[in-house]
Amino acid sequence: MSVLSVTFHCTKNNLEEWENYMDETLVLMTENLLDVDKYILSEVHSDYIEDGKNYNLLLIFDNDELRSGFIESELVNIAEIIDKKFGQEVMIFNTFLNPKKSRL
Repeated sequence: MSVLSVTFHCTKNNLEEWENYMDETLVLMTENLLDVDKYILSEVHSDYIEDGKNYNLLLIFDNDELRSGFIESELVNIAEIIDKKFGQEVMIFNTFLNPKKSRL
């Protein structure tokens, strides 16, 4: 199992538009990813963020090769689409999670 955490930070100015985009477009893109075994799309609660909001897409792959392939192709495409639509208003941060133990 190989896991990728993709965090999207949206500024206050575009929260409603971003949430609509997530519900209508990002979910469909995620559902259509062939190499993703399972995923969780979440709103992130944080007491320390006041200038916007974070959302997280946790992607679970069968192995590291599938995760790497996703990052090199699909994630690049998704990031470009989001950048064209939202520019600096939505920032994307990737975190590679390498499970030591799992009970999923």
